[in-house]
Amino acid sequence: MEHLANFNIAGFTYYDGALVFEKLKIGQKLKLQLEENNRYDARAVAIYFKDHKIGFIPRTENRIFYKMLKVGLEKNIRILVQTRDATAHPEHQIRVVAHLIGK
Repeated sequence: MEHLANFNIAGFTYYDGALVFEKLKIGQKLKLQLEENNRYDARAVAIYFKDHKIGFIPRTENRIFYKMLKVGLEKNIRILVQTRDATAHPEHQIRVVAHLIGK
């Protein structure tokens, strides 16, 4: 398992983050999904907790994830909640870590 990136979830304020915040425990596995029709970013990668969209990989970090998902390597990415801070600004409440697995 190799480290790919750490980042705060972008757009956490605008999606279902507040609805599921208490369920987002450290170590919780999250899912990624391409959002190619996103009008703000052609390489947008959304982050989900179960069926709840909670934000995006930041644009500055999403290039490798976009490419991996585009070629079907989503099973090779493990993305987990790394830190949570209810007192932080909403855009900094959840930080995740991504690892490359099963290479």
